[in-house]
Amino acid sequence: MSLTTIQTAHVLAALAALLVLAHGMGYLFSHYRQPRVIGEILGGLLLGPTVLGHFLPDVHGSIFPSWDGVTGPVLGAVYQLGLLLLMFCSGLEIHSSFEKGERKTAILTAGTGTVVPFILGLLLLEAGRLDGASFLDTSRFLGEADNDTAFLLVFAIAIAVTSIPVISRIMFDLGLLETSFARIVLGAAVIEDIILYIVLAMALGMVGGGSEDAFGLQAMLGLGGQGGGAKAYHVVAPLAFIGISLVVGPSLFDRVRAFRYNLLARSSPIAFLLVFMLLMTGICVFLGVTPMFGAFVAGMVVSSRTEDLSTAREAIKQFSFAFFIPVYFAIVGLKLNLAKEFEILYFLFFLTFACAAKAVSVYFGARFAGESRPGAINLAVAMNARGGPGIVLASVAYDHAIINESFYAKLVMVAVVTSLLAGSWLERVVRAGKPLR
Repeated sequence: MSLTTIQTAHVLAALAALLVLAHGMGYLFSHYRQPRVIGEILGGLLLGPTVLGHFLPDVHGSIFPSWDGVTGPVLGAVYQLGLLLLMFCSGLEIHSSFEKGERKTAILTAGTGTVVPFILGLLLLEAGRLDGASFLDTSRFLGEADNDTAFLLVFAIAIAVTSIPVISRIMFDLGLLETSFARIVLGAAVIEDIILYIVLAMALGMVGGGSEDAFGLQAMLGLGGQGGGAKAYHVVAPLAFIGISLVVGPSLFDRVRAFRYNLLARSSPIAFLLVFMLLMTGICVFLGVTPMFGAFVAGMVVSSRTEDLSTAREAIKQFSFAFFIPVYFAIVGLKLNLAKEFEILYFLFFLTFACAAKAVSVYFGARFAGESRPGAINLAVAMNARGGPGIVLASVAYDHAIINESFYAKLVMVAVVTSLLAGSWLERVVRAGKPLR
């Protein structure tokens, strides 16, 4: 299907505006040693209903005429590709190695920093349900899927999540990426993200639709709907996928790549890696697991492969972070409407609770591992950066109708604020010349 001239003009104007604002704001934030991703989101926020749509609705309407028209589906396709490439690039970062004494700290901080906040999130949710009229009651934040279990998992993940892309970018900007502190933080974040993405895949599977919407293996097994068998399937499927992929995937990847008739790998290693990512996402679609999980695991498999793929990996990263990923984050901001039922008091409460739960649990895990008090505090602050994964959590939960627009905005803003706090804290410590651990 070809687009008319006016439709093409709308699409080009929308993409150009998103790229200019995303990169412009991202540059300003990175210049002042703040997470670039936050600037990209704010760039989209300026173009969305919160700012441009509120003050200049005619201009906003001319650039983004309708999500139901042609521009919306095109931007939606770029948005989905940006999410897949973001997850693939995040998976590529998972290859941390530890020196003596670092492994224990990383494992303990990841354990306490994941399990304790997750449980505290569940307890907070249960406290709100005891009194339906309470300020803590979260039933008003349920999306159209109206699935309490999926919402419960998303809510608890939001308390526990840590960002690999954002915290690694902060470390890079501060010149800390090769330090012991960075290895511990990124190693712990890797463990956390693998666990939490599995849980998120379960939550998304639970709202995959009724029996008439079941697809692939789930339909073949007759496990549509929301019965006990379907719920068990959505627990087992992500675990089986990641387990089999990480055990068999690397050797299978090498064999396919070295196959003498694999003309794609010989012609373009970049195209081969992209096709591999798409095949892994396709397997997830067949299994009824969220496609972004396939892209994440594909990145993990590729990250362990030989150095002769480093040029292809870097090329994918460079183009992804030049176009698709900034547009993805800008569209996240574009979809925000902070002027509509934001509930600032609940946001401040949720932000405070999430930061306290995460920081205290990481602090005591680090202290138990033998870290000094200042080192444990720095780890607690760094692990509080929710950044990319926090935003991915918000966007996919909103897209799957697990949460409503109001809670989506809160989750995105929590990710923004915690990333800014972590970046500012670490920058201050480094500028003061103090050791991080």
